[in-house]
Amino acid sequence: MNRSRRPDAVLIQAVIAGALSFAHLHDLAAAAGQSGWKAWAYPVSVDLLLVAAWRRLRTGRDRSSWTWFAIALAASLGANVATAGLLDLHNVPAWLRILVAGWPALAFLGGTLLVHAPASAPVTSEPEPGEGPVAPEVDVHRTDTPEPAAPTSVAAAELTTASPKPPADTPAVPPALLAHARSIADAHRDTTGEPMTADALTVRLGLPAPTCQAIAAQLQLI
Repeated sequence: MNRSRRPDAVLIQAVIAGALSFAHLHDLAAAAGQSGWKAWAYPVSVDLLLVAAWRRLRTGRDRSSWTWFAIALAASLGANVATAGLLDLHNVPAWLRILVAGWPALAFLGGTLLVHAPASAPVTSEPEPGEGPVAPEVDVHRTDTPEPAAPTSVAAAELTTASPKPPADTPAVPPALLAHARSIADAHRDTTGEPMTADALTVRLGLPAPTCQAIAAQLQLI
């Protein structure tokens, strides 16, 4: 399917502006004493420097590219303004003749620097040699509560020895009765110098045998 070609207004405007600027540069060079093919070479040199500086700006923006772009643009705009009737082309001043004569060397210097200057590489943060990729930090929240560690066999044995538990079928002894029995046993030890036996404690208390045995067991009289 053939597409209909439409004229691009921007492209047409660019062609017109380029042709006029080219003619103005040629006229100014011819008025400054550059005749023949040399007058036609000047606008080509100015446009080439302008395009090279612009391409350099698009690939890597540095100060030198802006400098040569401004020089080429000033040369093009200067020729357009000078040939607009503000300058007598039949009597060109000496300083303008010097500028036109020195332009080839200046354009060659600018083009060489733009072509051979190293491109400015974008600054990227790369890891140093020997370092692996940095993993993102992740906050870890535990949802389970660790259970306390079970005591070792040695610790369990110490706890069992330190606090012996009475048998499950022994009756419960009130704390006051246990304190009273302890005071009787201590008084017996202080008086006789010997520990009180379970039978002697049973006689002194006058309580049922199971209760006295439970008290004796807690007082370690058995």
